Amino acid sequence: MHIRHALVLALALSACGRSGPGGPPPPEATAPGTARAEARDGTLQVTPALQQKWGITTTGAVRSTATTTVSLPGVLRLDERHTAQITSLLEGQVVSLGAELGTAVRKGQLLATIHAPALAQAKTAFLQAAARAQLTAREHDRARLLLQQEAIDQKEASRRQADFEQARTDYGVAESSLHSFGLDQAQVDALLARARQPAEGNRHEDLADPYLRLTSPIDGRVIERDAIAGQHILPDHALFTVSDLSRLWAVLDAREPDLPFLAEGRAVRIRTSLYADRTWDGRVLHVGDVVDEKSRTVKIRVETTNSGLLLKPNMFVQGEVLAAVGTREVLTLPADAVQTINGEPVVFVRTAPDRFAARPIEIGERAGDRRVIAKGLDGSESVVVTGAFNLKAEFLKSSLAGE
Repeated sequence: MHIRHALVLALALSACGRSGPGGPPPPEATAPGTARAEARDGTLQVTPALQQKWGITTTGAVRSTATTTVSLPGVLRLDERHTAQITSLLEGQVVSLGAELGTAVRKGQLLATIHAPALAQAKTAFLQAAARAQLTAREHDRARLLLQQEAIDQKEASRRQADFEQARTDYGVAESSLHSFGLDQAQVDALLARARQPAEGNRHEDLADPYLRLTSPIDGRVIERDAIAGQHILPDHALFTVSDLSRLWAVLDAREPDLPFLAEGRAVRIRTSLYADRTWDGRVLHVGDVVDEKSRTVKIRVETTNSGLLLKPNMFVQGEVLAAVGTREVLTLPADAVQTINGEPVVFVRTAPDRFAARPIEIGERAGDRRVIAKGLDGSESVVVTGAFNLKAEFLKSSLAGE
């Protein structure tokens, strides 16, 4: 139902509730400190005493020059460039955990230790391949010297060279296996250096231990954790998700007419109704290449800062593209003056010292702590600011009383 019809019907119902059949409202005097709605002129009557109690103040709409903006609805997402899922690349059992849900972690910080027998096997295969590669390298070097001295024939020299090349290939494969299981080059080199130290104190089971240590690849916060001590895990099971929440993506929906004002690098201001007095600066990272057939919109990806970590992934937001069209003269009112009745915005206009009318309006963008009034006012009205909510409550109560 349109708001104008809703307001008239509400006041009419209120009047019917207080009048006899076919007759006008009884000529009752308004008691001090009371308020009532009257259908005769579609206004709400409030005595001076009640106005003082509610602290009612009025102001006029202010004409000012405002920058026209393009407003785009959207939702916040994780910045995928600064988000990582941590999984075990081996089957095993969780031995211990190093981070809880919500913990801030640094790059390289231990998240979990996994007992994975296959890792011990891979380390053993690597150490054996390294030892064979070292042995065949010495034999190959000696064979070249002996061949020069004609102490061995060419066939024997070729055999030793083939053994050396095969051993070097096996070593490379074994090293790649360790890398694929999550060990970086420094860890592989350290394992090899320990194996080549004097034998005292270097037991094989210590060198080829089966414990896989999972670390965070980025700085961030643990936003998902699906692991407990003693849990049996498989390689396709994501144990942690870590993300840097100081930067987020806002995925906005742009209509086709908005596209000329959007380009990569364009400044965007992010707002959310939860923090109406705050904004976050962003810039356009990508303008989608395809128009959605149903919504006729294009996805716009915006990178935004998240100071204070107040913004949360999946939160609804509005993106404002600044100075997209130009400037124009507009009417503005304090945001507190705008109320909502039946889902539509209204303001209360003083029509007499003790009478107020609910005026339907259309609102535009925010201008600081004020709202642009697109339609419904001409600037000459005296609009209630403080106490507008009380008038709304009394208006709705009178409407319900008349039904």
